[in-house]
Amino acid sequence: MRTGTIVLAVFGLGWWLAGASTLAWPGMPVTAAVGSAVACGLVVSAFRHRPAAGGGPLGDTAVRRTFNRVNAAQWIAIVAVVAAANALGAVACIPGLIAVIIGLHFLPLARLFEQPAFRVTAALLVAAGLAGVFVGAAGGSPAAARIVVAFPAALILWGTASAGRLLHRLGGKARGRAGA
Repeated sequence: MRTGTIVLAVFGLGWWLAGASTLAWPGMPVTAAVGSAVACGLVVSAFRHRPAAGGGPLGDTAVRRTFNRVNAAQWIAIVAVVAAANALGAVACIPGLIAVIIGLHFLPLARLFEQPAFRVTAALLVAAGLAGVFVGAAGGSPAAARIVVAFPAALILWGTASAGRLLHRLGGKARGRAGA
């Protein structure tokens, strides 16, 4: 549970800062500070609880191997999509396409970690990504497309981390493998 919360908090912060970077002064630093505080709060909450015995689900070699493959495929897909979008002059679509890929990568993780809630995370990230692709494809600026995707993506990831923490606290262990 701890590692998953930290990963979701950090990547949520990355999306939040991407959205904040589209804002003018003083909105950008204030928004960045708020996002940083949220991410830090999640990380601190993760460290307030003991990690799962045996290193959590990633302590299992087969689970770790599958997890690594899913993430490698995600990063390869992101690099390929960014290169293709740049080559095609569809730069404004990049944030949305990345969010779609990240959302899709949660589907095998839902099964791997026995976390059905990751399917909701996947659907929401894909929806946010498609909204950004639509803005970019309709002629919106890269900044407009980024803001449409970035803030929702951050909130989705932070919401997933928060829900996981809450379920962990209420039930001792969220349904499935708690280390996700």
